[in-house]
Amino acid sequence: MTQSSAIRANALQSILDSSRIFVDPSILAAYTIHDQTPAAAAKPASAEEAAEIVRFAAAEKLALIPCGARTKLAIGAPPARYDIALDMTGLYQIAHYDPADLTLSVDSGTPLAALNATLFEHKQFLPLLTPYYSASTVGGTIAAGLDSPLRQFYGTARDFLLGAEFIDGTGSLVKSGGRVVKNVAGYDLHKLLIGSLGTLAVITRLNFRTFPTPIAGSRGFLASFPSRETALDLRRKIAESQTAPLTLDVLNPAAAGIFATRTPLMPEPQLFARETRGTPQTALPLPGEWFRPHEWQVCAAFAGVPEVLDRCARDLTRFAEDSRASAISILDDTTRPSVWGRLREALPLFRESSPAAVILRLNILPTHHANAITVLEAVARSARLPLALIARAAGPLYVALLPEAANDASLEKLAFLTTEVFALSRSHHGDASLLFAPPALQRLLTFPAPAPPALHLMHRLKSAFDPHNVLAPNRLPPTI
Repeated sequence: MTQSSAIRANALQSILDSSRIFVDPSILAAYTIHDQTPAAAAKPASAEEAAEIVRFAAAEKLALIPCGARTKLAIGAPPARYDIALDMTGLYQIAHYDPADLTLSVDSGTPLAALNATLFEHKQFLPLLTPYYSASTVGGTIAAGLDSPLRQFYGTARDFLLGAEFIDGTGSLVKSGGRVVKNVAGYDLHKLLIGSLGTLAVITRLNFRTFPTPIAGSRGFLASFPSRETALDLRRKIAESQTAPLTLDVLNPAAAGIFATRTPLMPEPQLFARETRGTPQTALPLPGEWFRPHEWQVCAAFAGVPEVLDRCARDLTRFAEDSRASAISILDDTTRPSVWGRLREALPLFRESSPAAVILRLNILPTHHANAITVLEAVARSARLPLALIARAAGPLYVALLPEAANDASLEKLAFLTTEVFALSRSHHGDASLLFAPPALQRLLTFPAPAPPALHLMHRLKSAFDPHNVLAPNRLPPTI
């Protein structure tokens, strides 16, 4: 530790006791972002302590990056500066919960799985079943902005985040929104925090609308097809039907092959009452023959009373048979989690399957998915790079480029393909975000800046929340 780092660590001890300030390199390594390690990490136990640390960083002109369980620190661009890691896992209380009103107020450092375990006792849950679910915090999940397969039925966090408390770049404590659904006063500033990666504010508390759990029972549905056209056509038929699936995704053969052979490293929590998989946290079992690595897969889940489940199973089976599916499977509560868990943990699975995985999200209309996939496959084939795809009926198209080795040649191919994906999103009047990529690749990439009106608005927004550029400078991922 340098002399200046020691001085800063000593100064932090005037705010927190020494047991919650970390300067040991072996501990700080866990807070590294794209090869950059902070000089110190601080773990406040209250919003007021966190605000004091932000004010200290602003006064000392230090760069501060808030974090939770650190499962998604790799998302986003390398920070321009990184002096202090603000560990928010010390804030983990449920401040308010009214089961009758379906409203919840919870500290940002609360583990997501632990929160849902409490809600399950009241037959409710928060549909933030996002990647790295078993380890993620609520605040980190919102800041990362990743969606869940459940967005098909429940929407995204934007649809059920009612309000927030946060600390801006000056160290001021701010509130936005409220704790009840009918509170419509003021601007929805809290929704700007979704996907902000800590660049606008330090989230301290979040207010949500909760939902009843599908306790009556659920089913999973898988259908295999030799071509993407028939798979996407079945997805369209299901989306336009009266079945109202909880999830609805299409996987390409490469993604199906990964699902068929790999198990996420994260333990799998038991989510709903009728899932009988032994201990509360286990590894997902391999799904047997359900995923066929040489074919396209349509995956759906639905819930309801037995009569509804039987009707949905009949309707989806009929749709698949009419579309000439090569295989059809209906899964119950004992087997469905093996599929559903992999859909939720798809991004970690892709990252674990390649030493230099690059994962992008394209937000384009589902009607453009077929054409976009055709272009993506052609470009990936010309570069001889494996390509895994998940096409969600509710919107995003997740693209994973998975080289077998991390070397200069593969990085050059990845850089070319990444720029092609961004160009593809523009040609379809959508946008793309680079979620995960090796630091060496990020240094190779150059993207055109957003259009001047959008760029001006982004600068004004950042300046309003963080006038001294203290919070996570330059962390937002490349987006077009």
